[in-house]
Parts: sequence; structure tokens; C-alpha cells
Amino acid sequence: MKLLIVISCALVAVAVAAPLEPQPPQVVRYEVKQEPDGSYTFISETSDGNKREESGQLKEVLNEEGKPVKVIIVTGSYRYNDPDGNDQQITYIADQDGFHAEGPSIPKNPEVSRR
Repeated sequence: MKLLIVISCALVAVAVAAPLEPQPPQVVRYEVKQEPDGSYTFISETSDGNKREESGQLKEVLNEEGKPVKVIIVTGSYRYNDPDGNDQQITYIADQDGFHAEGPSIPKNPEVSRR
């Protein structure tokens, strides 16, 4: 009987000492503002320090044929910690010419020397 009590206590101690599963980050800020013309702003932030901000503005540009077209120009940034714990911030723009991102972890095209 004493052995059964000792084993039960040991099992309870092991269960209590077992590490808890890590909790996913919590959303601490979330804002969206949509305008009737299609423009918008968006901000989100989580408890682990990740952050994203973005805005879109409706603009009229000329297409390849020279005709005016309406597009949404998107600009924004996001911040996170990489697997090594380094703070990374990426900024970007998406417009009629495509998606363009910049940041320390984004590879750059090498300089081309012309002789």
C-alpha cells in the first residue's frame, strides 16, 4: 500500500513538473479603416513583438496603351524576430510596376560592372 502511494505521488510530481506547451502570441492591436473610395489602412501587432502596417491609396495611372486606369498603390512594413533572434523590418510597395520589398534580410542584386 505504501509503495502504491509513493508511486502515485511520483507520477503526480512528474505531471506537475512537465513543461507546459508554449502559448501562441496574442493579438494586442488590430485596426482596419476602409474608405468608400477603396483606400484603407491596416495595423496589427502581437504580443511577441510582430507588427504589420499597411495602407492602400486609389490612384489613376496610365496603362501600357496610355489609357488612364485606377489602381490601388499599397505601401507598408512588417517587423518580426528571425530564428536567430534578430529584429527584422521589411518595407514594401506594390503598384502598377509590381511588388518591391526592402530590408536587411532581402537579397540585393549584385552591382554589374560594365567595361
